[in-house]
Amino acid sequence: MNNSKNANRTFYIATANLLNFARPNRVYYDNASPYDNRSYEHKLRGMTDLLAKSHADILAVQEVWDASALEALAVSLGFKPEHVVVPMASNDNASPYTQGQGAQDTPAVGIISRFKHLEVSLLEDIAPKAIIDVPDSGLYTRFNRPPLILRVQAFGQPITIVTAHLKSKRAYYLRDDSGDLMEDIDDPSIRIRAKLRSLCMRAAEAASIRISIMERLAHTREPLILLGDMNDVTNSVTTQLMTETGEVNYDKSMRDVALFDAARIQARYGWMKDVAYTHIYQGMPEIIDQLFVSEEFLADSKFAIGQVERVDYFNDHLKWDYADRVTDHGIIRAKIRLFD
Repeated sequence: MNNSKNANRTFYIATANLLNFARPNRVYYDNASPYDNRSYEHKLRGMTDLLAKSHADILAVQEVWDASALEALAVSLGFKPEHVVVPMASNDNASPYTQGQGAQDTPAVGIISRFKHLEVSLLEDIAPKAIIDVPDSGLYTRFNRPPLILRVQAFGQPITIVTAHLKSKRAYYLRDDSGDLMEDIDDPSIRIRAKLRSLCMRAAEAASIRISIMERLAHTREPLILLGDMNDVTNSVTTQLMTETGEVNYDKSMRDVALFDAARIQARYGWMKDVAYTHIYQGMPEIIDQLFVSEEFLADSKFAIGQVERVDYFNDHLKWDYADRVTDHGIIRAKIRLFD
């Protein structure tokens, strides 16, 4: 961290979906070819080129299959291997989650931080009050991709970082123990029911994250930042389940536990709003990669300890031909200044 940044207590925080980032020659999906050494190096260089421009001090990432790959990316960005936290994709044989094999069945989330790590934890179980009975599938009791919580100490200020990758909107079809489909995917009514299952799962995950966040924020002045791939737009029901920003309009005391869209409260809000998107879904640009902050980063709050100065979207690569993209998501970055 350079001296000028340290002097004004400013840091950058960003989130990026890395699109199946795995070490070479390992199978991550049965129906996907593993990276050979050449394609892995292309992926690593491409992600480095994209992320280097964000100058992030804290970088939340999604779709990581191997910690070793993420550590290589971190080093190429100027971090150290020990700055990487990605327990569900560990390549350490002593890992209780992976036994050194990296992520299994689904990729993991991680965080890279230059700041001192104070606490690391995972949200593995859905909170009891958020458990839902998914149609034809049963009770949804565990996160498919456990959100990661990392408390850091930035310029002496503890900050809790939460990153998540919620269930996608892709239809969830029933499969047998061998992985074979049990439903007719060409039946429109089955397709709708399969999408309903995905929505139920995403809602349960969002509600569970919300419950955990409220427990951390209630009656404290320690700030929290939630960011990641939420797989739905900012004003969607599932995203608002996590943030409850709108509740502040009716109950000012909710500011203590609500979260606020960094892009809407930034000091320079307005000049980037027409080019803000992080993903193109069925030909339409949308913002599904998001960054929310607690009241402590609201400049007009009496409890403010800092403010969001600027939010930027890095998305030009989404206009390239698909074969030239190393990720299908844009990057969102916030510049945050802590008050003296």
